[in-house]
Amino acid sequence: MLDHKSDIETLRRDLAAAYQLIAHLGMDDGIYTHISARLPDGPDGARRFLLNPFGLRFDEVTASNLVTVDETGAVVDDPYGAGVNAAGFTIHSAVHMARHDAVCVLHTHTEAGVAVSSVKEGLLSLNQWSAQFHNRIAFHAYEGIALNLDERARIVADLGDKFIMFLRNHGTLVLGRSIAEAVKYTINLERSCKAQIAALGMGLTPDVLPDDVAEHTAGQYARSYDAVELNGASDPEWEAILRLLRRKAPAFEQ
Repeated sequence: MLDHKSDIETLRRDLAAAYQLIAHLGMDDGIYTHISARLPDGPDGARRFLLNPFGLRFDEVTASNLVTVDETGAVVDDPYGAGVNAAGFTIHSAVHMARHDAVCVLHTHTEAGVAVSSVKEGLLSLNQWSAQFHNRIAFHAYEGIALNLDERARIVADLGDKFIMFLRNHGTLVLGRSIAEAVKYTINLERSCKAQIAALGMGLTPDVLPDDVAEHTAGQYARSYDAVELNGASDPEWEAILRLLRRKAPAFEQ
């Protein structure tokens, strides 16, 4: 659990970096969708997390304008003064209250992600990217715009212990034991969706990987991620992302 000022500053920096990267990759949706990060519990034990201010595009999010909310949706700290999106709170609070292994929750509405979430087959193990997610994807049926707090229990039940969820007819939801892990999952999930759309769009016969090969590949990815998240190995991919953003959007750290 984070408990030092420097840890919280790093968390804010990394969350702002995630917003900026999603914008840089064209995976944002105007002022909608959210990336959240769990903070240390408040003095009274209340769970708290960081979310983007409502009304800002992802490329406007910085470390200093992130909003702190508690598990009830009450704003604890709001430097920008615009509050947060109620639908964003519904989905993210559900996950953060139930999954203490998830530091970050990243939700997107990309064209590719929405497309794959809108077909019953979901994501097929067609390539190395998508094999990472073999047997590791949960599904939640669409219930309308997520304003009903009662939906939280159903989201949590459908998610179970998985880190990847397709919100049917809606988009994707990704968890990470760190912000970096959630971002890496999201990038590869988006690539997988795009590759599937491209492959099936050729009108040829898709070559789905055998289950054993896909599972082996998923395990290889998992061990690599575990080395960073559990064993403290360096994460050159995340460091490369931070270097990119320091060139392209240096204000994110402010």
